[in-house]
Amino acid sequence: MSPFDAFTVLRPWWLAAIPVVVALALRAAWRSAPLGDWIKAVDPGLMALLAQRGGVLGGRRQANLAAALAAGLVAVALTGPAVERPDATTFRNLDATVVVVDLSRSIAEGGRLKDVRQIAEGVAQAAGTRSVAVVVYAGDAYLAIPPTTDRDALASTLFALDGDTVPDRGTHPERGLALARRTLSEAGVIAGDVVLVTDGDGIGDAAAREAAAIRAKGWALSGVFVPAGPGLPAGSPKPDRAALERLVATGGGDLASLDAPGPVLDRVGASTAQHLAAGGYTVLAFTDLGRWLILLALVPALILFRRSA
Repeated sequence: MSPFDAFTVLRPWWLAAIPVVVALALRAAWRSAPLGDWIKAVDPGLMALLAQRGGVLGGRRQANLAAALAAGLVAVALTGPAVERPDATTFRNLDATVVVVDLSRSIAEGGRLKDVRQIAEGVAQAAGTRSVAVVVYAGDAYLAIPPTTDRDALASTLFALDGDTVPDRGTHPERGLALARRTLSEAGVIAGDVVLVTDGDGIGDAAAREAAAIRAKGWALSGVFVPAGPGLPAGSPKPDRAALERLVATGGGDLASLDAPGPVLDRVGASTAQHLAAGGYTVLAFTDLGRWLILLALVPALILFRRSA
């Protein structure tokens, strides 16, 4: 693990201020002459005479350099450079992911189950060191894996999922989403992601209400669409991507497909700082070093107050 893995920037939008500070500093250095703009306003002959008689004191560029350095340090401080706190593992429950896997007949027997297991494991890997739980559903929903950071246990359980894992026939995604919401609530999660892996079958008003409830908690519901497999049983409902798209829009997450899961994996793989920033909980997991850079900026700022002899 690289030492830079524990480093992050809490307020990256302030990085835009750094080029502005550099541009202003270069402009000030370019325009400043030893006498400022007086050399342009006074006749050269008169200026030479005044200089010969000692009536002219040359200007100094140090003030511009000190001001630019102080402004640059302040801009960097405002970006919020931070390192993960040594006891950050205490707060792992602040940021967690629940993968909700559709194991209804159209998925379990449709020829896409292996791909579904792989994408569920991919979401777990993308979550990094954060806790991951797995909910499976068909006619009813069950918590297959409670929130854990044990990736080996996750992989073993996901590998064992099949059409017999959920004994209840049918397709009720709202029950899977409700169980995911309860799981996050009971764990006291602040920044949660729910990822629904499904072909869209069974999504209706009840599922939309659960998606809205997940979003109301400050979490996000994303979806991975599973297209029809080569072994789709006769009489099974056709995959409904539009229904999943509407559900994800209600849940405030991202939509991806089984063959191109990038948007969902990127969302789940975002840093803990990014997940917690909206709620103001980053201070629990990271130590902001910006305050020390502000103090360091006082050193060049003091030069601006130096009095000449």
